Amino acid sequence: MTIRVLIVDDQVMVREGFSVLLGAMPDIEVVGEAVNGREAVRQVAALRPDVVLMDIRMPELNGIEATREIVAADATAKVLVLTTFDLDEYVYEALRAGASGFLLKDASARQLADGVRVVAAGEALLAPTVTRRLITEFSKISDSPRPPTMARLGDLTERETEVLVLIAQGLSNGEIAEHLIVAESTIKTHVSRILVKLGLRDRTQAAVFAYEARLVTPG
Repeated sequence: MTIRVLIVDDQVMVREGFSVLLGAMPDIEVVGEAVNGREAVRQVAALRPDVVLMDIRMPELNGIEATREIVAADATAKVLVLTTFDLDEYVYEALRAGASGFLLKDASARQLADGVRVVAAGEALLAPTVTRRLITEFSKISDSPRPPTMARLGDLTERETEVLVLIAQGLSNGEIAEHLIVAESTIKTHVSRILVKLGLRDRTQAAVFAYEARLVTPG
């Protein structure tokens, strides 16, 4: 099954470069390009891509606001944020806005394609150490747990809270299952229940939630 991708960046060379790299993959098709966030919102509505590669700093409407609008219009939309710096504070806000993860613009062709595949499959791009470092660093923006966050946290069982912490640490379902000595299918069930109870769309938002609730200590 071909993964349909929309590339959003205000730099022509970046768009063309990613288009060439992804277009060379047999299972990926670039269905469109957008030069700013406003055009991205329109293109997503018209083309319904499987994955949106979204730059953050763009004119008219930046990537954060565009991501927020896209996700608000379609909760199943998958946005993969592109950034030049691995500690870009705006990336954290993009994850909070609903992005499924992020990639550096200097990612190799394989990393780019693999990132698209991971997000298209409904997983969060959280595994790289740099991603955990970014979320940890910028969760410091809020000095104390947010009241709504703490209220929703009470809906989780002890085991679900434990699984949530491990998600925030970047562990996959298989790794969590091995850590807790249970079946991977059991972990999948826990993850699904966590997302439903907390009103979250994916593992990325679950990780952000865990940091904001101070279940995982920054540092």
